[in-house]
Amino acid sequence: MSFEYQPNPSAIEQDSFRQIRLLTDLSGLSDDAQQVVMRVVHSVGDPLVAQHMRISANACVAGREALAKHQAILCDVEMVKQGITKRMIQNSPLCYLNHETTAAIANQRGETRSMAALDLWGDQLRSSVVVIGNAPTALFRLLEMLKAGAAKPALIVGIPVGFVGAAESKQALWDLHQGLGIECITLLGRQGGSAAAASVVNALLRCNMDERY
Repeated sequence: MSFEYQPNPSAIEQDSFRQIRLLTDLSGLSDDAQQVVMRVVHSVGDPLVAQHMRISANACVAGREALAKHQAILCDVEMVKQGITKRMIQNSPLCYLNHETTAAIANQRGETRSMAALDLWGDQLRSSVVVIGNAPTALFRLLEMLKAGAAKPALIVGIPVGFVGAAESKQALWDLHQGLGIECITLLGRQGGSAAAASVVNALLRCNMDERY
């Protein structure tokens, strides 16, 4: 049995984004924002998510600048870390979910490991790119930290997925970002995930390399 399909990776990507442009409403978005939205659409396979994307005024500029300066990329889970294209970055993204002390902190406090892991970000948080694609509790904890005066990241990509706290955490991020003085990119509602969150960073990295669709 034989199948007819496109084996060329470049051709697959080109045709994918051709279709995404045809099917997705990108009106009113800057070129950088279009690249971000299309990458998220590509990662979830649904053009309709574009209407739920929220990108703050200077998010793409701030994110691109931080990535160009090789600032820390802080991830909530390993899946997000692994989803960021390694050929485009100088330093490996950081994830402390499985650090030797994280579980102990979480058990002591009765909270998720994703929350506890943020304790280990320390000074790396300042001017970083934070990428949360799995754990709403991590996004809530980050907002609590910022409200308490923690150092501000250059950009928060907050796209956790799920039925408990995901929609609420992303809405909180969007509602509070201006008051906190932070730039953010999010996808409102329950949809999201590690691939979607990583795709935002990959889009900004590609913009820095002038790889656009």
